[in-house]
Amino acid sequence: MKRLPFLALMLITFSASAQFDKYFYNKSLRIDYIHSGNAVSDYYAIDELIDEPYWGGSHLNLISPFDYGNFKFTVTDVASGNVIYSQGFSSLFSEWQTTAEAKLTNRAFPENVVFPYPRKAVVVDFYNRQKDNAWLKVFSYNVDPQSYFIRREHRLEYPSFDIHQSGDPSICLDIVIIPEGYTAGELDKFRADCTRLSDFLLQCSPFSDYASKINIVGVAAPSAESGADIPGKEIWKKTLVNSNFYTFNIERYLTTTDMKSVRDAAANAPYDAICVLVNSEVYGGGGIYNYYALFTSDNAYANYVFVHEFGHSMAGLGDEYYTSDVAYQDFYNLKVEPWEPNLTTLVNFDAKWKSMVSKGAPIPTPEADKKEFAVGAYEGGGYVAKGVYRPSYDCTMKSLSYNNFCPVCNKAVRDMLEFYTH
Repeated sequence: MKRLPFLALMLITFSASAQFDKYFYNKSLRIDYIHSGNAVSDYYAIDELIDEPYWGGSHLNLISPFDYGNFKFTVTDVASGNVIYSQGFSSLFSEWQTTAEAKLTNRAFPENVVFPYPRKAVVVDFYNRQKDNAWLKVFSYNVDPQSYFIRREHRLEYPSFDIHQSGDPSICLDIVIIPEGYTAGELDKFRADCTRLSDFLLQCSPFSDYASKINIVGVAAPSAESGADIPGKEIWKKTLVNSNFYTFNIERYLTTTDMKSVRDAAANAPYDAICVLVNSEVYGGGGIYNYYALFTSDNAYANYVFVHEFGHSMAGLGDEYYTSDVAYQDFYNLKVEPWEPNLTTLVNFDAKWKSMVSKGAPIPTPEADKKEFAVGAYEGGGYVAKGVYRPSYDCTMKSLSYNNFCPVCNKAVRDMLEFYTH
């Protein structure tokens, strides 16, 4: 009788694997496209399709249960009409749409999505999240996986190396770290920086509880010059993925719009999450949900910045601070709930962390009660002091505090880790 649970698990695993193999090959199809527009409209235009050698994601969890992101895409098998893959994501373009510049002009951003390589014809549908949180399908593309126009050659091919290995990519969270601004003579430093930064993540709760289910790989890809662009100081560097500080004219905001190079470099290993490690002492970084986490190597707050930005990119966590300068205007609609799991407008608090609120905590929760109530609804978050609430008084998503995810953020990260590791 003791064998039954094990046999049942084996049958479930075999069934899930068979379902994956029915629709997909164990590699990836990437769609590169241009996302353009302004504050009120946007357009999609296909660039190219690319056959990539690895699929690092789950073979079981192919439909995302998380309603996160400013965008999402679905993959539908044409023959059966079944949705066989879906994922939410955000992008630098969606952030730019909330800036003052977007009200004055149009801009175009390279973007891409990746999913398991389909065996038969599929339709890929792209959806935008509207101001009322409803999803609107805005673009569809028919994919013939046998097409000889799908590119099989690979740019930016470089060797990868293991930093932390736990097992089969299909049942682990797979992280790839891309070097930015490391010359060929600095790749040994990159390896050492990868180990040091990875330890920061693996020793931070709740990642520490899942260390045996996390794979981390580095890509030994050199840049022509060290560092990153700092436009505000007229510093320009020739680097692998063309990153820059001063994104949206915010000095500390370090990003890249060169998503082709980011994905090209990442394709050297199986991955679920992309990290870009910049060879710099300057404070800065950026993290975008299911896009990338980007951070510097040698700043005094490198441990905090890494896990903070990874909280954005891997778990969809929102920023809980509200006193720092940002370029965004009306980033959140106060009449609906933010999609981020750690922010609320109290419009539908039941759908957020109401069940986790400390016993007796008033909602909203006064700052004076911060020592009494670990979880409540403290006003201030999402870049504004009024109307948006965060779960705890302090958290890694609010202040320069490493290994300090509040209970709600901790749970959100755990939920995502469970999704990736089964």
